[in-house]
Amino acid sequence: MRFPLILLGLYLAVFGICAIEPYERSVWLAENAPIWIIVGLIIWASRYHRFSNLAYALMFILPVLHTIGGHYTFERVPFDWFTNAFGFERNHYDRIAHFTVGFFAYPMAEIAAAKQLIKPRWLLLTLAVTVILAIAGAYEIFEWLFAILVNPEAGHAFLGSQGDVWDAQKDMLADTLGAIFAIILFAFFSKRKP
Repeated sequence: MRFPLILLGLYLAVFGICAIEPYERSVWLAENAPIWIIVGLIIWASRYHRFSNLAYALMFILPVLHTIGGHYTFERVPFDWFTNAFGFERNHYDRIAHFTVGFFAYPMAEIAAAKQLIKPRWLLLTLAVTVILAIAGAYEIFEWLFAILVNPEAGHAFLGSQGDVWDAQKDMLADTLGAIFAIILFAFFSKRKP
């Protein structure tokens, strides 16, 4: 269990640093609340199932990226090198973070396979991607509700749409592509085990 504890320690260090003077405290709280839930669920699930180190590494990426994004707000994260390298007009840090949401398909598939919850392999792989897509849609609805009901002034920063009317759909696509990538990894690495 040393590897997941090291990752948890690194996440807590990033969280502590990013908690210092964020750009907008209400956005920081709103961005970090779901991450606290995710980290708590990982800790809780780890009591009942020891994930592979690869699964822990994949699950580590989103909390770190999201915590950094909450500190700056996603559109203000210093990510110009990426934007300039590809000639983009907007900051795509949020798209990278959304892609890593899909990485959670790997541990979902891993635990379902270990507990033999779903027998047909094709259904196991498909269901993990579908669950990520459902979570992505629910999160976009949460963002929208926060933006209009809780704090309309901070809502724009929380949504991070940067003027893109298709932002929610593109975020969901990034989540889904990340899930497909994670499931390809799972299909490859799970077959290699004896």
